[in-house]
Amino acid sequence: MIRKLIILSTLPALSACVSSGAVQTPVNLPTAAESPLSNVQGLEQVMGKTANQLKRLFGNPQADVAEPPARKLQFSSGACVLDAYLYPEQSGGEGRVTHIDTRRSDGAEVDRVSCVNALRVR
Repeated sequence: MIRKLIILSTLPALSACVSSGAVQTPVNLPTAAESPLSNVQGLEQVMGKTANQLKRLFGNPQADVAEPPARKLQFSSGACVLDAYLYPEQSGGEGRVTHIDTRRSDGAEVDRVSCVNALRVR
């Protein structure tokens, strides 16, 4: 009897742990205009751009990873690696760059503007 009582008393707590399986999208997705990088001179070449615009600027990416609702494009050369993160606008539409990370192939930091300039297709 006590065993049944203990089991029944834990059911409400256990039911709170059950997931519906639905993935919720964050309400406030970042936009390029909100990024502190959008005001950095030299980064206007990439901030707010679409995937196709980046491909015209840098060529084909070495990686194209969907991480809904985001998308990451990775471009690299002997000089550096650039990860561009694209998010759709809150009103929908095509993803645009809201943030970038840059590094050398050994993981050391590298200036973002210098990396962008080094990766441009000539």
